[in-house]
Amino acid sequence: MERFFGGNPGLVLIRLAILSLVVGVLLAALGFSPFDIIDSLRRLIARIYDMGFAAVEKAMRYFLLGAVIVFPVWLVARVLKLVGHGSRSDVLDANSRNREA
Repeated sequence: MERFFGGNPGLVLIRLAILSLVVGVLLAALGFSPFDIIDSLRRLIARIYDMGFAAVEKAMRYFLLGAVIVFPVWLVARVLKLVGHGSRSDVLDANSRNREA
């Protein structure tokens, strides 16, 4: 249970309660209410639904735009890691041989 909560469950729940209280006070000071947030989320979902396939097309464009950069950088990083890892193992083998002697 501690592994799931990231610590003692009782203490984690107390921290969450205190943090919720502090954030609630701050949001109330800024003039927000829980109903405003829920209504904003509802309107966001309605707008996305109303946009229909235009939203999906726009999301795919963003995905492809990001993928043009992300995937090549990832591939280069993987290749450099493999190349760098091979040379490190040679150094480690040489050091371990020196220790044995």
